Amino acid sequence: MMLQKCDGESIDKTVACLKNGGIAVLPTDTVYGFSGIVDMEGSDKIYHTDVHIRAVKGRSETKPLIQLIACPEDITKYTDDVIPQSLLDKWPGALTIIVTCKKNVPIVDKPATVAFRCPGDAWIRAVIQKCGSPIFSTSVNRSGQPVLDTVDEIQREFGAEVDLIVSDGDKKGALPSTLVSLAGGTIKVLRQGTVII
Repeated sequence: MMLQKCDGESIDKTVACLKNGGIAVLPTDTVYGFSGIVDMEGSDKIYHTDVHIRAVKGRSETKPLIQLIACPEDITKYTDDVIPQSLLDKWPGALTIIVTCKKNVPIVDKPATVAFRCPGDAWIRAVIQKCGSPIFSTSVNRSGQPVLDTVDEIQREFGAEVDLIVSDGDKKGALPSTLVSLAGGTIKVLRQGTVII
């Protein structure tokens, strides 16, 4: 199914797809991303959408997926790491921060570390808020291939393999988020994107 982001019902329809365990291609403030709901302990259903996303991309099971959150302060639900204010000031925005998970974090199958981003796009933050949990996000491409940046390319390549594509026009030349790690208590830039650290 294809939706236009500007459609007045696009948020609710996207949330419905994700809450039913669907895989969606969603526009962000950077590139288009494959998204699925992150399973949380106590949920009625467990979907393991990360497994489905990896299957579509052909991505290694050991390579983590970014998790998008609705509000900057939400990161404190998942980590005890101290996030420098200089980084928090760049949220919402195209900055991804890798942190150590809390021992009692409610994410099902939690890894030792998670990469979180609070995206700069208000539409996708509203989707996350209504989902009630983070959502996965990873670039739309086959593993090792260039990121697809036009809606037509995405539709041709993945239209039969995902449940929903939300169109916000082409994103020619868009850069991915800047990726930093706080492991070891210091800020280490792993990928330089649109946000300068």
